[in-house]
Amino acid sequence: MTMDERNLFTTRPETRSGRYQCPKCRRTNEYSIRWMRHSRKSQPPAGADAADRAKFAKLRDYLLRLDDDVTCKTCGRKFEIPSQHSLMFVDQLAGLPNDDELEREIAAAAGDESPAPDPAPAADKPPRRPSGWK
Repeated sequence: MTMDERNLFTTRPETRSGRYQCPKCRRTNEYSIRWMRHSRKSQPPAGADAADRAKFAKLRDYLLRLDDDVTCKTCGRKFEIPSQHSLMFVDQLAGLPNDDELEREIAAAAGDESPAPDPAPAADKPPRRPSGWK
C-alpha cells in the first residue's frame, strides 16, 4: 500500500511569533509567522501492513513554515526569513526555554537577581569633554 501523508497526519494552521533582524536597517522586531502543524493520527490507516505500521510508529509531529518573507516594522522593506527553520519538529520545541526564562537563568547563574546595571565610568580617568570641530 502506498502511504499518503493525508492518511497519516492531520493538518492545522498555526501562528507563532519570531524575532528577526532586518538586513536593511539592522533592527530586530517580533513578527507573527504562519505555520502548518502536522500532527500524527492516533492509528495507522486501514489496510496498512506490518512495514507500514513500523514506519507509522516512527513518525513525529512537525511544523512547516508557510511565510517566506516579512515586512520590516521599522523601514517597511520586505525581507526573506532565514530558511534553516522552515521545518521544525514539535518535540524539539517543547524543551526550549522562552526568552524571559533564559534571561532569569543567566542572571541567577551570574549571581545577579536583578538586571545588570549600566556600567559606571572608570574612577581613575576623569570624563572626557567634547572638544568640538577642529
